Parts: sequence; structure tokens; C-alpha cells
Amino acid sequence: MVRVRVRQHVNPLSQAYEKPVTPPDWPQVYSDLTKPLHLDIGCAWGGFLLLMAQVVPEWNYLGLEIREAVVNEAIANRDRAGLDNLHYIFCNVNQSLPGLLASLPVETLQRVSIQFPDPWFKKRHQKRRMVQPNIVETLAHYLTTEGEVFLQSDVEEVAREMRDRFLAHPSFSLNYSDWLPDNPLPVSTERELSTLKNKAPVYRCLLVKKN
Repeated sequence: MVRVRVRQHVNPLSQAYEKPVTPPDWPQVYSDLTKPLHLDIGCAWGGFLLLMAQVVPEWNYLGLEIREAVVNEAIANRDRAGLDNLHYIFCNVNQSLPGLLASLPVETLQRVSIQFPDPWFKKRHQKRRMVQPNIVETLAHYLTTEGEVFLQSDVEEVAREMRDRFLAHPSFSLNYSDWLPDNPLPVSTERELSTLKNKAPVYRCLLVKKN
């Protein structure tokens, strides 16, 4: 597979990404809408979800990504695999997440993952980081009780900021007091595998939505 060349980073605050996406016709997307939904925010090329959809077919999977060319390739790979429990959407999560989740059947969203998001190291750019209070609030509203949020990064500052923003919301609590030693999911992202291969640390946590 030859990947198209795309920009590594996209500014989510750019005017070009202000318009929310129109939600799809979900019965045309998934063959069985009664399955629990796993949402992967910032899914990149979609390889993680492509494998998850095959390893755990009892779930539906939705990947959101801000780079359109990347999403187009992910959809092409899904179609080649013939999967009817997987979908990808090109969108700016900051603008589109509430509308997308509101359009889904109630009590559908049961797991969210945010893995290795752009770190935006410069202080003036940190407002571009993915996990902002509005994202946490939206997920708290639509995630089912006992639903999970899995976060991981190879940058401790970014992982800690994501974790703390979720913990600042009364709906979320940690299921493990420290960083998780292992990934609780059966599939790892390419970035996680590469980081571990280089013997670098990965900072992970799993949060649960309280009743």
C-alpha cells in the first residue's frame, strides 16, 4: 500500500475547518446499529480501527480525522476489506462532534479512544490540542454509563493534560491509579508499536463514566 503524502499537522482552529459536517444516514453506514460503538478521535490512517473491526466484530467502529486525504484512503481500505461495522469521517472534531453524536441512536457510544494526538509543543499552539473542555463535556453527555475513555501518548505532558481534563469533569473517574502498564485493547496503533520498539515509554490511562 502506497500512502498519499499529506501534511502531518493541521490547525483545527483554522477558518477552513469551521463548518460542522453533516451526519451520515447511519442505517446506510452500519449493517447492525444495535452494536456498541467505539469512537476513535484522530484516527489518522485508520489502521487501528481496521484491525479492531475484524478482531472484535461484535462492535461498530467510527474514526474521525481532520485530514481528508487520509480519510479517503482509510475508507478505501475498509471497502477492500468488505467491513460493514466500520466507518470514517473527515471532520474537525471541535466543530462536528456534538452533531455527530446527537444523530446516533441513544446509548450507542460505549467506548472512546484518543491515541497519540498532535502534541503542539509550543505554548502559543497548545490551544490546538485535541482534548479541550468542550470535547470532554460532549463525551460526558453522550457516553453510556460505565462507558470507557482510553487515552495514550508518548509525551507525558500531553497524556497528563488529557487525563486531568477528563478528571476535572464530575462524570469521569480513573479505573487504575497510575499509568496503565499495558494496553487493555487487543490492537495497538502503529505509533504505539513504534514507540515500544524504540524502548520509549507510553503513558496510558482508562477512564470510566460514572452513573
